[in-house]
Amino acid sequence: MLTGERLQKDDYPNILAQSDEMARSGNRPKHLSTLRIIGGQWRGRKLTFTPAPGLRPTSDRVRETLFNWLSPCVHGARCLDLFAGSGALGLEALSRGAASCDFVDSSAAALRQIVQHLQAVGATDLARCHPLPAATFVESAQSPFDIVFIDPPFGKGLVDPVCAQLADRELLADGCFIYVETAVRDPQPNVPLNWLPHREKVAGEVAYRLYVKGG
Repeated sequence: MLTGERLQKDDYPNILAQSDEMARSGNRPKHLSTLRIIGGQWRGRKLTFTPAPGLRPTSDRVRETLFNWLSPCVHGARCLDLFAGSGALGLEALSRGAASCDFVDSSAAALRQIVQHLQAVGATDLARCHPLPAATFVESAQSPFDIVFIDPPFGKGLVDPVCAQLADRELLADGCFIYVETAVRDPQPNVPLNWLPHREKVAGEVAYRLYVKGG
C-alpha cells in the first residue's frame, strides 16, 4: 500500500486500521515522543509518534521562529514537506492556514504516523502523502509550490542535490520561500543563484535558513 507513487486518501482508513491492529496485538511502541503544534487553529495540540533513527522533528523554538518569518505568506500557500519525518513542519503550516501540503518521506512507518496525525486534526482533505524518496517525488511532481521545507537527516549530503533538482524542475512559484535546516557542523547549503537569503539563525547544533526565489 505504501510503495506506490502516492498514498491516496482512500488508503487512510486502512492505514489507521493497521495501527489499531498493531495496538491490539501488543505491538504498540513502549516509548513515544510528543510533537506539539505551536500556533494556528490546532495550537497546543499534542501528537505522539514513535522515535526512529534519523527522525528529528524541528524543535518548538525553531518552528516558532520560522513561522514568525513566514507569517505574512503561509495562509493559502501550497506547501511541500520533503523528508517529512514526523510531519512537524507541514502540520504547522496547515494549522496556520496553508491551503495544502504534500508530505514526502521514504519511510513507510513515518508516513503511517503522519496519516494518523492528519486524521487526528481532521486535515486529510488538505494533504497528500507520498511514500517516496525526495528525489523521486521531485522528478515526477507537476504543481508549483509556494513554500518548501527541506529538513533531511543531518550529515548525509542530501540538501544540495534536492535544491538543484527543485530548481531544474521549475517546481517553485515566483516568490516561493524555501526553508533549509542543517547541522551547524555541515557546510553551508549550495543553493541556486536565484534563491536569495531572507533569514538565517542558529539554535544549538542546528542552523536554519530561509530563502526566497528571485526572478
